[in-house]
Amino acid sequence: MRPRPPPRTSALYLQPVTELRRELGLRDLTLFAISGMMATRWIASAAHAGPGSITLWLLTAVMFVVPLAIAVAALTVKYPGAGGLYLWTRGDFGPWQGFLCSWVYWMGIAAWFPSAAMFYMGAALHALNVPGSRFALLAASLAAIWIGLGTNMVGMNIGKWTENLGGASGWVLSALFVLLAALVWNTRGAATPLHIIPKWNWDTLSSWATIVYAMSGLELAGMMGAEVRDPARTFPRAGWIASIGITVFYSSATIALLVLLPPARISDLNGLAEAGDEAARVLHALWLVPVIALLVVASGMGQLGGIGTGVSRLPFAAAADRLLPEAFARVHPRWRTPHVSILALGAVATFLLVAIQLGDTVRAAYQELISLMVITGLLPYLYIFGSSWKAGHRLSAISGWAIIGVAIACAVVPTSEIGTVWLFEGKLAAGTLAVIGSAWMVYRRQRNIIKVPK
Repeated sequence: MRPRPPPRTSALYLQPVTELRRELGLRDLTLFAISGMMATRWIASAAHAGPGSITLWLLTAVMFVVPLAIAVAALTVKYPGAGGLYLWTRGDFGPWQGFLCSWVYWMGIAAWFPSAAMFYMGAALHALNVPGSRFALLAASLAAIWIGLGTNMVGMNIGKWTENLGGASGWVLSALFVLLAALVWNTRGAATPLHIIPKWNWDTLSSWATIVYAMSGLELAGMMGAEVRDPARTFPRAGWIASIGITVFYSSATIALLVLLPPARISDLNGLAEAGDEAARVLHALWLVPVIALLVVASGMGQLGGIGTGVSRLPFAAAADRLLPEAFARVHPRWRTPHVSILALGAVATFLLVAIQLGDTVRAAYQELISLMVITGLLPYLYIFGSSWKAGHRLSAISGWAIIGVAIACAVVPTSEIGTVWLFEGKLAAGTLAVIGSAWMVYRRQRNIIKVPK
């Protein structure tokens, strides 16, 4: 029997160029980008830090989101294809840097998954008044992870509707809270004086790190380059629309929560449900509670699916360059998706969800996941803005570097909810070193198997 010929590859990268289908137009890509950037969970965190966070949203939009939009638009045209972040870094800094960047980013998203699932499912259980238990929260979080990934694994023609529904649900939820806040304000006034000058304390610094992370995610759209129709035209337009929309979303929703409740009564984990309870009490509209729970879950599923789908293209691209086992480069014969990469992400996220619970309360475990996620999730942006510098966008690159440096420094600051500081810092250090060390071990193993180009 004659051996099958290898798949056709691009001139620059050892990856197939025809296996993934171009299913995404401007509307789909815009909603995909919004679902990757928009997370209702960060509204509660920002509101908990006080009205000064409104200024931090706007500052981050100008100094981080705009430079990121410029970078992604330029780099997706310069390096077309599936894999985005990996292709950009590999092309500008070499195989090892490309692999390290994509590995750290991938692990950061793996840490993001359990924390996001815990928030969305915790908020839904709280809103529905389901008796709380750690086991119930873990079971619901696991279900959310695998439903979000599974709908995208069976094909982008199906999975894109999860992201579209999630993006639309997030906007409806934000608009609903703004409407409720206006009605409550008219009834009894605002619960919080809206003094938007930040109070610079440890909690504010910690919240700024999460605000920067919350407004990241536009690069996820760049990872879908091989599945977008007319990418040179579609990416810049989708990026700018999503960036403006996400700034309006976060700022207005944070104001709404502060009108409903004072910051001290808004928790990071259940803040949306608590604000919904208060609005329902003041307006005598108990039907609001299940509606808010449904919208929170829908927006969360859209983000889990969108981010999981985008980041699964990183190991797909690295495996096509033979820097990971070739199984990660496989495309399902029927669904035409990198199913092995998606399954691997789900497995790591499941492990982290269970492992992080050891030795701490649920709330402390959630905060540790947040900090580890922010550190590992933001490190790759140093490479993105480095590529942006090489592409000629130097002012925006400097602005992006500055914000990322401050955010990473803020992420190691424990919040007032952390009881055992040494355990908190120890888990962060161990987690970060494990991510970087594992990248080197895998890369060295693959380098010994193949001859990696310089």
